[in-house]
Amino acid sequence: MNVYEIFEERGFIEQCSDTDRVKEMLESPLTCYIGFDPTSDSFHCGSLVPIMALAHMQRAGHRVIALVGGGTAMIGDPSGKTELRQLMTPEQIEANAEGLKKQLAHFMDFSGDRALMLNNAEWLMPLNFIEFLRDIGRYFSVNKMLAAESYRVRLETGLNFIEFNYMLLQAYDFLHLYREYDCTIQMGGNDQWGNILAGTDLVRRAEGGDAEALTFPLLTTAAGSKMGKTERGAIWLDPQRTSPYDYYQYWINTDDRDVGKFLALFTFLPMDEVRRLSSLEGAEIREAKEILATECAAILHGEDVAAEAKETSKALFADGGKSAGEAVPTIEFPETKLREGIPVFVLFAESGLAKSRGEARRLVHQGGAYVNGRRIEQFDENITADDIEDGCVLLRAGKKKYMRLLPVE
Repeated sequence: MNVYEIFEERGFIEQCSDTDRVKEMLESPLTCYIGFDPTSDSFHCGSLVPIMALAHMQRAGHRVIALVGGGTAMIGDPSGKTELRQLMTPEQIEANAEGLKKQLAHFMDFSGDRALMLNNAEWLMPLNFIEFLRDIGRYFSVNKMLAAESYRVRLETGLNFIEFNYMLLQAYDFLHLYREYDCTIQMGGNDQWGNILAGTDLVRRAEGGDAEALTFPLLTTAAGSKMGKTERGAIWLDPQRTSPYDYYQYWINTDDRDVGKFLALFTFLPMDEVRRLSSLEGAEIREAKEILATECAAILHGEDVAAEAKETSKALFADGGKSAGEAVPTIEFPETKLREGIPVFVLFAESGLAKSRGEARRLVHQGGAYVNGRRIEQFDENITADDIEDGCVLLRAGKKKYMRLLPVE
C-alpha cells in the first residue's frame, strides 16, 4: 500500500497540502521530516502520533528525518501558547536533545542512512542576521503571518518580536533540508499547519522546488482529556519517569470508546486485526486492551519487559498483588516511621497514591484504600512495622493503583 493510504486507514491525516500530489510522490522513495522541540529530555504519549508516522514512513521504504529543534528552542514556538515560553539555556537544550534521540531509536532504524537525527542548531546558530533578512525574510508577508492562527491568538495577549521570527526559522529548516537532503515533505501536528505551509511556500519561492505538507490530528481521549495526560501527570516514554508497569497500565485502562482508534494509531497490527479487536464488546473488550497495552509496551520497552508488565498486571488482579513481585511501582520508605506507626491517610499521601491528606481521607471513607489487600475502615488507623509482609507494605487505591513500600533504615 501507498503509505498515504496507510495513514488514511489508520486515522493519521488531518490536513494535506495536495492529496493527489502527495500520493504520487509517495509512490517512490523520498525523504520527509518532522520537528521535535527539546523542551524536555523525554517524550510523553502526546508525541507518539508523529513518532509512529515516521516509523510507518520508514517501513514503507522512505528516508525519515527526526529534527530536534535545538536552534528554534532558543526562540520558543508561540503555537498553542497564551504567553511567552520560558527560554532555555543551550546546555539545557543539548541535554534534552540527547534524551530525545535515544527514545526515537526505539521506533526507527537509524542504521545505513535509513533515518537521520539532526539538530537545527547546526545551521540556525551560525546565521548572519542581515543576510537572513535579505535572503529569506523577503519571501514573507507580514500581513499573511499575522493571519496565521498561532500568531493571531497571541496578538490578544502580546506577541513579542523574538516569537514573531519563529515561523521564518521553521520555514528555513524545510528549505535547508530540501537543499541538503532532498527532503520534500514535512509532517507535524495540526497546530503546526501554518508554520509548515510557510516552509512549503519558501521552498517553492526560493528554489522552485516541489514541497508538500501533511498534519496529524491533535488527539484527545473520549473522556475529553489530552492524550497522555492522567490525574497523576504525563505518561512519559522515559522508564525512569513512567515505569514500564505504569506505561502498560495506562494503555490497558484505555476507555472502551478509544480502543480501536488507539490500536490503529499506536500499534503496527494489521488493520484486519484492529477491526476484529475493535468489534469486541462487554467483557471481551479486555482482550483488545491487553493486546493494545502489550503492543505499546513492547514497541517502547521490548517484548520481555512488556511480557513482565503484563504478568505483573495479571498477578495484581488475581491475588491482590501478593505474587506480583518487584515489578509493582515501588518506593523506599523510612522504617522508623513504620516502627513508630503512621496514620494510613498520611501514608497514602506521602506514598503518592493520594494528592493530599484530604484526598486520602476521602479515599478511606469511600472504601477505596487497601493495605496488603485489606480494606481500611478508619482514616486514622495506624500502619506499623507489623504490617510488613514479605519485606514490604502493599498499598492500593481503588481497583487499579498500587504502590509497594520498601522499608529502609
